Amino acid sequence: MAIKQEQEKKVKWTCLHDKHVALGATMVEFGGFDMPLLYQYAGIAPEHMAVREKVGLFDVSHMGEVTVKGKDAERYVQHIFTNDIAGAPVGKIYYGMMCYENGGTVDDLLVYKMGDNDFFLVINAANIDKDWAWMQQNAEGFDIDLQNRSDYYGQIAVQGPESEHIVETVLGIPCQDLLFYTCKTFSAESGNLLPPSSFLLPPIISRTGYTGEDGFEIYASHDYIRECWDKLIAAGVQACGLGCRDTLRFEVGLPLYGDELSEEITPIMAGLGMFVKLNKTEFIGKEALARQKAEGPAKKLVGIELADKAIPRHGYQVLSHEGEVIGEVTTGYRTISTDKSVCMALIDASYAKIDTEVQVQIRKKVFPGKVVKKQFYNKSYKK
Repeated sequence: MAIKQEQEKKVKWTCLHDKHVALGATMVEFGGFDMPLLYQYAGIAPEHMAVREKVGLFDVSHMGEVTVKGKDAERYVQHIFTNDIAGAPVGKIYYGMMCYENGGTVDDLLVYKMGDNDFFLVINAANIDKDWAWMQQNAEGFDIDLQNRSDYYGQIAVQGPESEHIVETVLGIPCQDLLFYTCKTFSAESGNLLPPSSFLLPPIISRTGYTGEDGFEIYASHDYIRECWDKLIAAGVQACGLGCRDTLRFEVGLPLYGDELSEEITPIMAGLGMFVKLNKTEFIGKEALARQKAEGPAKKLVGIELADKAIPRHGYQVLSHEGEVIGEVTTGYRTISTDKSVCMALIDASYAKIDTEVQVQIRKKVFPGKVVKKQFYNKSYKK
């Protein structure tokens, strides 16, 4: 079945689009795709709590996938990626960024080591075209086979404390042996593990998550992803939309490109310096990021907790205690898990110290708050 078909308005569909419509999902455009925002009239809270307490199912087929193979595959990935994958074992996954020469963020992504000189890159849906063009532009001089496989892979994410049991029993995919941030290929027919070369489009299962809970991602052909979706829904797994995916990642302080990272927001400003390995020989943006780390960024991403129940939203101004504009909100919610009004905000570095008193302009009123850690809820990953 064709995935990511284009409607008359050129909005793309994932291979599960008809499944969402059949479940009565509220659909919205996100990253150029018609995606489910939520499935329940009660709002996103039931879906959010299903992931926190049991298990939830997400369609993430809109994400992009790029393969890098060949003699210079590792050297190329090292060149465009801020993290260090030198000598990585097969099955290991790395999080990091691709940056411009000035340190601004092209995208944040996951790099899967699938085999010797064989890497699988997972990029954000809204950035697929931009990322692909940038990767091609920076491939000169490398002996690699670079392929954009975004239109061929479907992807689902099974997230929550019961996810391991559900993946094993409902889908029959062995996953207990996977450690956090590892992956493997598997046989869709028998469950037997196979080397990556055994499939033109090898099914992949990984254990990363974007929710703060234990969870798995399955990448495979469109037909196989549709089959998995049907089995999980029939087993009673809660379908979850982009609404709770955002609230879940926000509560545990995970960034969203376009909010906490952008061409103007570097990984150092976003507090993601641990994924920028300046001891590497070279990568695009290294000099700018090294200089910014040494001098200290002018702005920093922080958490802010308000004393009131007012909800800060993206773009709202952050003020100093004296009323001076010092930054703006990147993401804000009344958290579902902890019932607090909190936000992440990019503010002047001089105000970024924990417990610093600040204010947030919400419509015509100003609400007092304080700087706190960006992680508003404790993660429950299986490590």
